[in-house]
Amino acid sequence: MNSLSEANTHFALDLFQQFKKSEKDNIFYSPLSITSALAMMYLGAQGNTALQMGKVLHFNEVADNARERPTTVHAEKLGNVHHQFQKLLTGLKKSTDAYELSIANRLYGEKKFQFRQEYMENVKKFYLASVESADFKNAAEENRKKINSWVESQTNGKIKDVFPPHSLESAILVLVNAVYFKGQWDEKFEKRRTVEEKFWLNKDTSKSVQMMKQKSFFNFTELEDMQAKILEIPYKGKDLSMMLLLPNEVDGLQKLEGKLTAEKLIEWTSSQNMREKEVDLYLPRFKVEESYNLEEVLMSMGMVDAFSTQEANFLGIAESKGLVLTKVVHKSFVEVNEEGTEAAAATGGVVGITSLPIYESFHCDHPFLFFIKHNKTNSILFLGRISSP
Repeated sequence: MNSLSEANTHFALDLFQQFKKSEKDNIFYSPLSITSALAMMYLGAQGNTALQMGKVLHFNEVADNARERPTTVHAEKLGNVHHQFQKLLTGLKKSTDAYELSIANRLYGEKKFQFRQEYMENVKKFYLASVESADFKNAAEENRKKINSWVESQTNGKIKDVFPPHSLESAILVLVNAVYFKGQWDEKFEKRRTVEEKFWLNKDTSKSVQMMKQKSFFNFTELEDMQAKILEIPYKGKDLSMMLLLPNEVDGLQKLEGKLTAEKLIEWTSSQNMREKEVDLYLPRFKVEESYNLEEVLMSMGMVDAFSTQEANFLGIAESKGLVLTKVVHKSFVEVNEEGTEAAAATGGVVGITSLPIYESFHCDHPFLFFIKHNKTNSILFLGRISSP
């Protein structure tokens, strides 16, 4: 399991480095949602298209144990990645009373393309997804509305209009995934303790926010070399947690982001590195909605051929040439309050109790990073930055 979750963490942070180039204050997305959608395409990619996708998604590293004859390596790696995805998505799908988490994948392909039966079966098997035929040529708008309403229904109405008007008129293959998470904190914040306080956007500017407060025992670690600290807030059931990464200085986030790598993140948040401590936690209520067009982002990361009418090779999906990825859109929503978190793109939690005399303070009154992870599979479901709640 670990190798896929590590690949996904690498991809998650590669995306973050791309997203932070934009002028947006806040960032929020579901790396797992994006990876699983692209992995469905990877399942039918061949040749250079597959190599590029595997490299960008870090799948090429997942099955480095497949050291057989060169001809079988790609097949071995493919099997390994897709089987691990099946295991991961099945694990995440388990129903529980503690929280709601739904991940839904779907492919819509232009009806003139005859999809390979084997591909349709494998997408269903490994990605619990369906492949739908759509008439983008003659009824693009009608199909767009149909796709949007499917996404809305899968995310409890939180994600509306994934595809804006007229965005599917030249579409051939559209892949859609939706993630919805709603979880309650293992220990809720008391509403009566929430007060209006300052959140510092930088050293000179602040804004008023609703600051939630709680003093309790949390998994915590201090990153002295990074001038930052990390705290874990578990959700009810403790399958999922929210991890907060807070720089010590008001304007310390840029430095922290610059040094953030997948290896470091995995190491910092591992159970060996975190200790339970009594912490005085201040966390602002926040709500973020974002949408991203990923074509440019993915191309700049090295996934070029998939979008090229000349070079795209998805012969594993359909026998006829000409199948090309035209659009990858991602929309996300998160709301964090005293009760817990609602996110249409992800969430998580872990807590224990021991007593230590000294308590730490963890005041999120300046820009910070957070992510929601599924603890058992160590998968990052959502990742974000709050610079202005």
